[in-house]
Amino acid sequence: MDKREFLRTMGGASMGMLFAPDILQRYAAMPVHALAEDEPFWAGIRSKFKLTPNYINLENGFFCFQPEEVLEAFIGHVRAINLEASHYMRTVKDTDKLRVRTKLAAMAGCSAEELVITRNTTESLDTVINGYDWKPGDEAVMANQDYGAMIDMFKLQAKRHGMVNVFVDIPMDPASDDVVVQSYAKAITPRTRLLMIPHMVNITGHLLPVRAICDMAHARGVDVMVDGAHAFAQLDFKIPDLHCDYYGASLHKWLSTPIGAGILYVKREKIGRLWPIYGDEGPKQDDIARLNHTGTHPPHTDLGIENAIVFHEAIGVARKEARLRYLQRYWSDKVRGLPRIVLNTPADPARSCAIANVGIHGIAPGDLAKTLLDRFKVWTVAIDGAGVHGVRVTPQVYTSTSELDTFVRALRTLAS
Repeated sequence: MDKREFLRTMGGASMGMLFAPDILQRYAAMPVHALAEDEPFWAGIRSKFKLTPNYINLENGFFCFQPEEVLEAFIGHVRAINLEASHYMRTVKDTDKLRVRTKLAAMAGCSAEELVITRNTTESLDTVINGYDWKPGDEAVMANQDYGAMIDMFKLQAKRHGMVNVFVDIPMDPASDDVVVQSYAKAITPRTRLLMIPHMVNITGHLLPVRAICDMAHARGVDVMVDGAHAFAQLDFKIPDLHCDYYGASLHKWLSTPIGAGILYVKREKIGRLWPIYGDEGPKQDDIARLNHTGTHPPHTDLGIENAIVFHEAIGVARKEARLRYLQRYWSDKVRGLPRIVLNTPADPARSCAIANVGIHGIAPGDLAKTLLDRFKVWTVAIDGAGVHGVRVTPQVYTSTSELDTFVRALRTLAS
């Protein structure tokens, strides 16, 4: 592929926003998997972030701070809106938000009429859970490894409406997709109305066969809601291709937007069936806006999403996914199988991306996380429940292999 063809088909023109022409030409025809291992290229991406010198940040799964140009643009939006105040809110805000929604919908591969901007995944999926017209005895199926906030919302519906929550355990290292599909299929009964699944298990990084699970559930007349908190902007996919009915994600994780941004996708024919959390008589029954009545909220966050999309697309989602997969395997392959080391993430490379979870026999997860930070200056988060005991490790595009070498040395030292 020559440079001109690269610019047309591979996003080279947008990548030119991040690199000088001579550097861009060097990488013009490089396949994404080769580029994933090219440290000088990713050092250039790293230079776009301001990093703390106090520790190595391997906990980007909570939220990842913005690159400097996105942060500066966000601060500019705050100043501009503060200057115009109610004039902006009454004359421009709705047009700007629709433009951002439309760009997010293009990323997601769906119509803007099926997607709204929320504050986070919890708000998105709780809107769906709370929106069902639950009857006593109705069932919902979910996993013990699902995110606690959504489980809590399901428990609230059980107390309020008498519906029943059924829990399964996601296999830690399945031999096939069918093993995962059947773990959910066995829990479905004629009373099951909704199945919640994670696109990527937040505590282990396990990627589930979402489309196969959705097709299985639909064949049994069950809707599927997907927790995509960690998948959106980390993986190269389109939401409609998953065949799900509902999808929620946080944008301040892998898209690096200002904190407090998310999306909710609802398949068009499902919109009118949900009760909104807040009353709004304006939108029609089949208008997704009726599920997104937020009142006065900070519009500069919405505008910051647009800047984050530009940065994300300048890198390219295929390059980003390849790099994140490479970083995770770079460190996990070096410790998998060592005495006392426990990997709580599937061994099959196809079943994970950036996130992995590691533990050490004889060291409690909380103690491991504290020791990694205090002694080795590596920041992670302890996970100690739902059959998972270790620390979650989430590098980002700015993470270097030398930082991961430090982490690997720390694990080997503690395991010995």
